[in-house]
Amino acid sequence: MRWDLDQLRQFIATADSGSISAAARSLGKAQSAVSTAIALLEADLGVMLFDRSGHRARPTDAGRVLLLEARELLRQASELDQRALSLAAGDDARLALAFDEALPYMAISALVRELSDRFPHLELTLLNGTAAEVADYVAGRRADAAFHFDRGPAYAHCDQHHIGAVPQGVFVSSGHPLLEAGLAGRKALARHRQILMHADDMREQAYSPRVWRSDSFYSIADMVADGLGWAILPVNIAREESYPKSLRQLECPSLTLPPLPVRVLWRRGTRPGASARWVETRFSELLRSAG
Repeated sequence: MRWDLDQLRQFIATADSGSISAAARSLGKAQSAVSTAIALLEADLGVMLFDRSGHRARPTDAGRVLLLEARELLRQASELDQRALSLAAGDDARLALAFDEALPYMAISALVRELSDRFPHLELTLLNGTAAEVADYVAGRRADAAFHFDRGPAYAHCDQHHIGAVPQGVFVSSGHPLLEAGLAGRKALARHRQILMHADDMREQAYSPRVWRSDSFYSIADMVADGLGWAILPVNIAREESYPKSLRQLECPSLTLPPLPVRVLWRRGTRPGASARWVETRFSELLRSAG
């Protein structure tokens, strides 16, 4: 195989323009140079690429098939060039991100779309899980960074940075008795089962003597929607259009519910690359918009 990419460019230009002379003008080459390049390409490939019997250079059947291959090869060569330039400029070759499943979906979706536009040559891996699981992904080197709700002390193997917060509220099913009063106080809440977030390294405050626990906000939301109890949940879960079940928010003036803080984790001793730093900044902005 002795042909090169420049010959493929001249092949494509001739097919697109319909003549060797027009291709030569578009490429800024001598007509004889383009004619020679195509003749050498045909000799090397062992097929005639153009029917030269008329006034125009029309691709043969073989030429039309190989024209598709030539276009794809040039596209891949351009991708290689652009990726090399990106890497030479200090961009990351790969990035693996882990997201707490309970974080606002619309913010994550917008982030991924913008990431595609800003870093088109980045090889991206997205992982999802509970707050504890995504932290473990960083510890196990499956993820370069994890975004999750701050549910307790910092992890020994990670550095961290708080990037925002998500509002939370008290939620029940649409037919729950607590809805009848309109406003719910602590005494009323204590008469009904509370479903708590379970985390090994911290304990949620229980307002009821009867509790169930789960390590997933979505699992808790399912149980609440099924009328099995009430829970304090991130507001975005109840308002998410894709969530199939109905949840109702209670007014509880006696409870002070600060927004749930969100943090980013990365392995201690590593330095986030350009794309990871951009993700952290942009996701923080999107969380503020979502709130």
